[in-house]
Amino acid sequence: MSGIWVVVEARDGRIGRSSWEAIAAGGNLGGLQGANAVVLGSDTEHLAAELSSKGLARVVRVEHPLLAQYTADGFSLALEQFVNSEKPDYVVFPHTYQVRDYAPALAARLGKVLISDVVGIGDGPVFTRQLLQGRLNGNYRPAGSGPCFVSVQAGAFRAETAETGTAEITTFTPTIDPAQIRTRPSEPFRDSAQTVDLGSAQLIVSVGRGIKGAENLPLVQHLAAALGAELAASRPICDNGWLPLERQVGSSGQTVAPKLYLAVGISGAIQHLVGMKSSQCIVAINKDPDAPIFEVADYGIVGDLFEVVPELTEAVKVARG
Repeated sequence: MSGIWVVVEARDGRIGRSSWEAIAAGGNLGGLQGANAVVLGSDTEHLAAELSSKGLARVVRVEHPLLAQYTADGFSLALEQFVNSEKPDYVVFPHTYQVRDYAPALAARLGKVLISDVVGIGDGPVFTRQLLQGRLNGNYRPAGSGPCFVSVQAGAFRAETAETGTAEITTFTPTIDPAQIRTRPSEPFRDSAQTVDLGSAQLIVSVGRGIKGAENLPLVQHLAAALGAELAASRPICDNGWLPLERQVGSSGQTVAPKLYLAVGISGAIQHLVGMKSSQCIVAINKDPDAPIFEVADYGIVGDLFEVVPELTEAVKVARG
């Protein structure tokens, strides 16, 4: 066995945040042993060079002309050969659309189970998944010998925890016949066009139904502008059409993990908490002292947002000069 391997996903020549989070999860799982990374494609030299500086033990380029464009057959065939060669204990993926397409087939080829959408890793190890839109947590302990396949939920692990270092880079060349690729590569799946990527935002001001009406939104917009933050919302705000759906955070919106998440007038329904609970610092403003949002907040202000927010906005402006 050769420890923990993280399968890195790249799009448009760059490594996405979800892959850096998967590397952080791999480091969490590996402990002092550390993690390794593998990247697939036909020209991955620059990606491997970037990965080698992130405190990994090893980086492997899985290179083949038939991996230039993603196909489920190509990726599962290549990784099957790689896994059989390295015999890892654990293989960690970001929980992306692409991974959901091929990772179950890869696990099935090797007679293993994929533990998907993991939000926590405990001693043992024990992998935690959320059930029923976050109402319940399920703990899973892998049975038998490795490899164990795991995909981690976006925002569940902090990409910033990945350490720096210098890793050895090697190349693995799988054997793939064109006849084994049963699908013709097409354009990668993309989410609907968005003018903002909340998942990459470091500061977020999020507004809920406590704002009462669309005419009151400028109140939180001014606060977001003063902080240099992105504006987000809970589902009722977007359902009412007060803000576009791309601004929605939660189980049916975007998953975020900013350095600061300021929740204004949000009660804290579980569907919303699922999308923002991994934020580094959560500040909540709500007039209900028993609002569930205070259970996850690092700092709470019990008060009328129509009084608190204008004063907070002015204080931020003064502090920023």
